[in-house]
Amino acid sequence: MESSKQLEEYLSNGVANIVKGIAKASLKNPKASIFMANYAMQSKKARAKREDAENNGEHIPPFLIASITEQCNLHCKGCYARANHSCGDICNSSLEKGLLTDTNWGNIFTEAEDMGIEFILLAGGEPFIRKDVLAEAGKHPKLIFPIFTNGTMIGGDYKELLDTHRNLMPVISIEGNQNTTDERRGAGVYQKLEETMMHLHKNGILFGASVTVTKENMQEVLSDDFVSTLKENGTKAVVYVEYVPVDHKTESLALDDEIREAMMTRLDILRKNVTEMVFIAFPGDEKTSGGCLAAGRGFFHINAYGGAEPCPFSPYSDMNVAKTSLKECLNSPLFKALQDNGNLLQEHVGGCVLFEQEEQVKQFLTEGQSTTFTEETA
Repeated sequence: MESSKQLEEYLSNGVANIVKGIAKASLKNPKASIFMANYAMQSKKARAKREDAENNGEHIPPFLIASITEQCNLHCKGCYARANHSCGDICNSSLEKGLLTDTNWGNIFTEAEDMGIEFILLAGGEPFIRKDVLAEAGKHPKLIFPIFTNGTMIGGDYKELLDTHRNLMPVISIEGNQNTTDERRGAGVYQKLEETMMHLHKNGILFGASVTVTKENMQEVLSDDFVSTLKENGTKAVVYVEYVPVDHKTESLALDDEIREAMMTRLDILRKNVTEMVFIAFPGDEKTSGGCLAAGRGFFHINAYGGAEPCPFSPYSDMNVAKTSLKECLNSPLFKALQDNGNLLQEHVGGCVLFEQEEQVKQFLTEGQSTTFTEETA
């Protein structure tokens, strides 16, 4: 129980620091500043809910990750979502059978809010394809929704939605400078991202950037020049996401402990010198948090069909949020097995401890007489 309380304190302090950082970064933006001031009060109430639950032997994570669509308009090199077949091209058909509706997601958001969850990271595919779900998320101002997007579909149609609902915060994926970004994401994408950032900045929309960090681009994306460019474009937060190999052929790109330590040291310098921006590392220093935060320790992932998965990089599920509650999913046999058997504490290379334990995860499902969620709906 004591270690669980320490984890709750670690997570809650981390959330408080993020909220404080975003509030500080938005001081010169009246609408965003007012929203963050109100949200700071809600954040304290949410933390109290989680602490009450912890005292009753129930651990509630402060985050969720939700992939609200499988469709995407880009073909980025090394995309883990396409590699594990959880992402595909845009189609003109109506909602696929079993895909969660905006009403389904609204119910999930309401339950998350009631539990004391504070942040729900929206991903895909490309989440801006699902305007219906984003509009539903906007109705929940007690939750913040960072929207991890490739940034190419945020046009004028979204100006009113993002301006009205300040809890929706685009986080635009960028790989570095123009050459690096276009090499991975496609010719012309960097220019489109600059146009998107300019559009958001001009309209006073608070937004951030997401950078996938590899051994090849780390020096570039942590450089003063790159950070200055993002700052000039109006970026208020940068999330540095460690690269997770899509297969064993690209493991050489993943960060090792020495390089990860160098990245964290550099981030500390940026936090000290560039106070107008927030810098976040994901998954960050796992040793500080006592291991990987997936499988309900700090978050879990909901796929587009409702499958509750340990994380986006470990797409296996034995429960569905459309058929049961979030609280029940937190106690899924798979999550419990990963926590109780020490899988989240293993040494690993790259940003995901479960990537190297895929066979073990599958074994837990088999032992629980379960199958992957994708197999259930095939």
